[in-house]
Amino acid sequence: MQLAEFREHLRTLGAKPAHEERMLRAWLQARPLDSGTRRQAAENFLPLAIRDALPALTGQLAALARVVSEHPGDDGTRLLVELADSQTVESVLLPRDGVCISTQIGCAVGCTFCMTGRDGLLRQVGSAEMLAQVVLARQRQPLRRVVFMGMGEPSHNLDNVLEAIDLLGTAGGFGHKNLVFSTVGDPRVFERLPQQRVVPALALSLHTTDGELRARLLPKAPRMAPEELVELAEIYARQTGYPIQYQWTLLAGVNDSVEEMDGIVRLLAGKYAIMNLIPYNTTAALDFQRPANDRVTELAHYLHARGIRVTVRRSAGQDVDGGCGQLRARSRDGSPVAPPRRRSRPSADAVEMTGGK
Repeated sequence: MQLAEFREHLRTLGAKPAHEERMLRAWLQARPLDSGTRRQAAENFLPLAIRDALPALTGQLAALARVVSEHPGDDGTRLLVELADSQTVESVLLPRDGVCISTQIGCAVGCTFCMTGRDGLLRQVGSAEMLAQVVLARQRQPLRRVVFMGMGEPSHNLDNVLEAIDLLGTAGGFGHKNLVFSTVGDPRVFERLPQQRVVPALALSLHTTDGELRARLLPKAPRMAPEELVELAEIYARQTGYPIQYQWTLLAGVNDSVEEMDGIVRLLAGKYAIMNLIPYNTTAALDFQRPANDRVTELAHYLHARGIRVTVRRSAGQDVDGGCGQLRARSRDGSPVAPPRRRSRPSADAVEMTGGK
C-alpha cells in the first residue's frame, strides 16, 4: 500500500489535512490513531465517520506488516517482518535508539558478497510498508534514527523512499540528519535528494577504490568511478552540513590491503566524511571471509594515523548468523536460524576513532 492510498481513504471519510497529519503522527509514534484529539477544542474533533472507522483503520495499518520472529544479538535485534502479501523483509533494532529498514524485497544490484541480491529484485516495498517497519521498531524501543540500509537499493525505489523520509522528517518527528539514505551511488540520488523538503544524511557503499574491482563486486551498480562518486558526495556533504558515511565491507584478501587503505586516504583526505569499516558477515552460502579482528584493528589504526575519521562497525546479526538477507533466506528455505553465540570483537580502541576533517 502506498501512503497516498491511506490518505485518500481518510478523505473519503471526511478527514481534513489537519486530521490526516494528526492521525499519521499518532501512528508513526506508535500511539492510538485518536491520540491528541480529546475535547481540547472544537477543531480537534475527528469527524464522526472517522471515529466510527477507527478500529478498521487501525487494523488496516496493522495489517501492513507484522514481526514473524525476533533475533537478539550483541549488536541489536534483527526482526524478520512479514508484509501483507506474505513476502518478508528484515529490519534491525540498532543500539543507541536506531532502526535499519528495508526498501525492497531482494535487490537488483547483485553485490557478490550479499545474500539479499542472490535472487534479484522481487518487488518494491511501498512507502507505507517502510513506515510500518519504523512503527514496529518504535513499539519495541525508543527511536531517534532511521537508516534506509536494509534489504534493497533505495535509489531503485526512490519515490517511495522519499515519501517515507518526508513523513518521518515531519509528522514522524525525526531530525533530518538522523534519516540516513544508503546507496551504491546512483546519479539520481545526488540530483533529487537536495531538492527535498526533508534532506537526509547520505551513506555511500564504496567497498573499494579500484574501479574494476568495484564493477566485479557490485556488478549492476551504475558505472561511476570511485573518484567521481566521492566528488559528488563531497558536494552533497557541504550542501547539507552532514558528513558522508562511506561503507566498506571488509573482505579478507579482497579489499583489506594496505594499497586499498592508501586509496581511501587519497580519496577522502580533507573530505567531510566518515569511513565505516564493516567486517564481512561470513555465510556458508558465499565464498567470502571476514578478516581477523587483529587485522581489522590494524587497518583502522592505519587510516586514523593518516587523518581519516574511521569507525569499525560490526555488521548487524553476526552473532546470530543473521546478516542482511540471511534471515529471509533461512526462513524461505525452511532452515532454522542459529541461536545467539559469542564472537570476539575488535579491541575497544578500534571501535571508533576520529581524525581529519
